[in-house]
Amino acid sequence: MCIMSDKKLAVFFPGIGYTNDKPLLYYSRKMAEERGYEVICTEYHDLPEKIKGNKEKMIQAGNMAFEQCRELLKEIDFAVYDDVLFVGKSIGTVIAAQYAEKYVPTAGLVLYTPLEATFFADIRDAIAFIGEADPWSDLDEVKRLAAQKHVPLYTYPGCNHSLECNSWKRNIEILGNVMQLTETYMLETGV
Repeated sequence: MCIMSDKKLAVFFPGIGYTNDKPLLYYSRKMAEERGYEVICTEYHDLPEKIKGNKEKMIQAGNMAFEQCRELLKEIDFAVYDDVLFVGKSIGTVIAAQYAEKYVPTAGLVLYTPLEATFFADIRDAIAFIGEADPWSDLDEVKRLAAQKHVPLYTYPGCNHSLECNSWKRNIEILGNVMQLTETYMLETGV
C-alpha cells in the first residue's frame, strides 16, 4: 500500500487472471497514485477454475472473491476519506459495485469490461469500458443495463475482454483513450 494522502483512497479489484499489474489496472493505479490517492490492491485466491460459460461457478467465484475482499477491507474506515474510488476489471467490477452498494455508496466506480451482474448493484456514479468482441459479456445486455443505470459506457470495436485488438499500435491507442477518459472521470466527479 502506498500512502500519498490521508483524504483519498483508490481500491483496485482485479479480474480472474487479469491481475493488478496488467495494463488497465496498472496505469489507472499509477494515475491514482500521481493524484495523491492511497492505493489498496485486492486479490483473490482458490477460486473455481474453468468458469467461463458456467453460471453456477461464476456465482461461486464472485461470492468467494467478494468475501475475500470484505475480509481484506474490513479494517478500513472509509468515512475518513474525502474521495473513494473503486476500480474493477471483469469480475472485479461486480465485486466493486456490490462492495460500494453495501459499504461505500458514495464511491466512484471505474468499470473495465464489466459483466452483466455488475449492474445488478445500485450504482450511483460510474464510468465503464467494454470491447465489442468481449466473449465474457453479452454486449447488448451490458449496453442496456449501463443505460438503465445512467452509466456512460465506452465501446471499442473488435476488442476483446482485455480491451485489446489485433494490433499493438491500436492497443496502445485504446489504452491511452481509456486512461484519458478515466482521468477525466476522476477530475469531473471529484474522486
